[in-house]
Amino acid sequence: MAASDNTDDRTEPLREDDRARRNRDYRLDRITLGELTRAFFTYPAIQAYIALTIGFAVLTVFLADRLWPIGLSIAATAVAYPLAWYLVHRYILHGTFLYKSPYTAALWKRIHFDHHRNPNDLRVLFGALPTTVPAVILIVAPIGWFIGGLPGATAALATGCYLICFYEFCHCVQHLSFKPRSRFLRRIKKRHLAHHFHYEKANYGITNFRWDALFGTIYDDPREVPRSPTVFNLGYTEEEARRYPWVARLTAAQGSSPPRPRAG
Repeated sequence: MAASDNTDDRTEPLREDDRARRNRDYRLDRITLGELTRAFFTYPAIQAYIALTIGFAVLTVFLADRLWPIGLSIAATAVAYPLAWYLVHRYILHGTFLYKSPYTAALWKRIHFDHHRNPNDLRVLFGALPTTVPAVILIVAPIGWFIGGLPGATAALATGCYLICFYEFCHCVQHLSFKPRSRFLRRIKKRHLAHHFHYEKANYGITNFRWDALFGTIYDDPREVPRSPTVFNLGYTEEEARRYPWVARLTAAQGSSPPRPRAG
């Protein structure tokens, strides 16, 4: 029995080390660009988006009999996608109505609250397939259908799924602890990190901030606006948690106490 106890004592630190290593693998402020790239392309949701992109693109090739509706559907989707993201991000993900209902509190917690609580955790950065894919279908498929019928719809869906992958990779890079060589990536990284670590009620874009500029919700220098006291909780304060306790209960049940967030 004593030997068995000693063996357990020796192996427990190994379990802790392994757990710490796995946690590190998902910390964007502690991994390299190469490690991120490997993690990105082996993530099941990303693989699903890539498969959908290829599948819809192949279907478009078989269905299309004219090129111009396909090109127009792709262009229209590329314009509509960032607008849709801006509206969803600003009015739904940063809204309060989802956490005020026991039926949608878990959804809001998963798709955005956890990400703002711990912005560098890769596990809560990607959108969940059950919410992302239906949203893309509802937003872009009608655009393509209106322009070019079924081939236009499949072209729009291929474009939408590709843009998810592009947005998600850029989103990862924005939270990665390194300075990109690309001026484009440096610019969007600066704005997005300001959204997460300084003032969350602006800079809603990920790769495209034109709609922020149009609607007056953009800033480049954090000194332009005061630091927000709700930048990490999205307004779900202790007072709100007492009135609408479902997110707080889920957080407590998971025992989640994330590391102190820091800018990448």
